[in-house]
Amino acid sequence: MRAIVWAVLTLWLSVLALPAQDLSALARLDPERSAVSDRGDGVVVTLGLSQAVPWRLRLMAAPPRLVLDFREVDWHGYGDLARASVRVKALRAGMFRPGWSRLVLELDGPYRVAQAGMMTDGPVQVRVRLEPASAAEFAASVAQPEPEGWALPPVADLPRPLPQGAGPLVVVLDPGHGGIDPGAERGDASEAALVLTFARELKEALLRDGNFAVVMTRAEDVFVPLEARISLAREAAAQVFLSLHADALAEGEAVGASLYTLSDEATDAASAALAERHDRDDLLAGVDLTGQDDVVATVLMDMARTETVPRTDRLAQALVTAITAADLTMYRHPRQQAGFSVLKSPDIPSVLLELGFLSSPGDLARLRDPDWRARMVAALVGGLKTWAAEDAALAGLLRR
Repeated sequence: MRAIVWAVLTLWLSVLALPAQDLSALARLDPERSAVSDRGDGVVVTLGLSQAVPWRLRLMAAPPRLVLDFREVDWHGYGDLARASVRVKALRAGMFRPGWSRLVLELDGPYRVAQAGMMTDGPVQVRVRLEPASAAEFAASVAQPEPEGWALPPVADLPRPLPQGAGPLVVVLDPGHGGIDPGAERGDASEAALVLTFARELKEALLRDGNFAVVMTRAEDVFVPLEARISLAREAAAQVFLSLHADALAEGEAVGASLYTLSDEATDAASAALAERHDRDDLLAGVDLTGQDDVVATVLMDMARTETVPRTDRLAQALVTAITAADLTMYRHPRQQAGFSVLKSPDIPSVLLELGFLSSPGDLARLRDPDWRARMVAALVGGLKTWAAEDAALAGLLRR
């Protein structure tokens, strides 16, 4: 008989005690051996994987959904899995936190996990069977607490930043959107693709300079939740977090690049609309961290009196100065503030750069122009070097 690890669950399925417990290599989904289909009055999920990896599942509410977490799976080809189901209203996948990926199935009502297991004797396959549940049963399952050691670390445990001026400057580049979230679109152009191209070119230039170490929150067209982007930056001991976007306005006209730093209130109506839209990205992967985000916001109020906020302001100004000096078009208000979630890390100077607006034909043409991108890349490298030198000098004065 094939080796099967089964569990009858209504609670979390902890990381399974399989021989693969210590595996962390990337597994791949085999779409040909995978499907999501209706069976009787329930739903059956079958996932063919290239290898066994630790995994777990749970049910979540508002809306009802099944969440499967794996360490870790490349989800390419998952898009058609639910075509045989009318009970699965939406399907999405992406990175959930460093080293872990997530598959989310949005359901048409309350269900319970009747059976779940990973078959490891032969081709690896995960199989989950859902059956209808009462509202009370479903609520009890959803209410179960996170297993110990799984939740994101509390704010009090954030690592200390690396000493200013010591070694290469660690820059985390965050190309916005990706995967199931293309961002703004105009014709065949998507914000996610344009900023990923730009981020790759900026990374190469920073590494060639020799004064930077660079980490990207995504290096291909995949979805990464906002909170996971911040977690990746902390794991990399980032000294600068630069989020890259190229949005569009549904009404009105806007042209040029602009730099955003964090504020509880946006500086204008356009900033407020952009911030609201970016913040919703977390929900696309079934992640609702509103409670934690409130904690971070509270900590930020205290940290407004510390060095992080003025360092961030100096970083934004150095980049604006460098872009302007390169004679690159900037928005009429180049320095703005908004409540973007990716800027809410209290320990890392973080800015969001809108490279331009896809709603502007001129900006779209510039974003597609390799020469313009090279000029913008050079300006950002120069601005980061200027800020790093000033930041290290000021840190030295503070230590005296």
